[in-house]
Amino acid sequence: MELLSARVDSWAWAVRMYKTRSQATAACRAGHVRVNGERAKSAQAIKPGDEVRIRANGFDRVLVVSRIIVKRVGPSVAAECFVDNTPPPPPREEVALVPMRDRGAGRPTKRERREIEELRGH
Repeated sequence: MELLSARVDSWAWAVRMYKTRSQATAACRAGHVRVNGERAKSAQAIKPGDEVRIRANGFDRVLVVSRIIVKRVGPSVAAECFVDNTPPPPPREEVALVPMRDRGAGRPTKRERREIEELRGH
């Protein structure tokens, strides 16, 4: 029997996007999951053909639902339940480097702190 719809948090957990169902629910609550461009509540129903965007590790994964499942399955079966349209990550050179202070440099002076805030745009 093929399911017609399922909760978005349950499906994201079943296709192994999250380790636990509660992590999937928390991601929905935090606004990290979108269905067809709209923020999704955890109980929102999804059906085959829907586009699900999941924010993980600073990047969006774009998945198109091809099959509905609610029981967690192995990785090979889970991969058959969606089409991954995620764009490739940008090259390492393009990713902005986070400035780091040298270890043991101590607390920044007032002047250094103002320079840091100016760089960050605060």
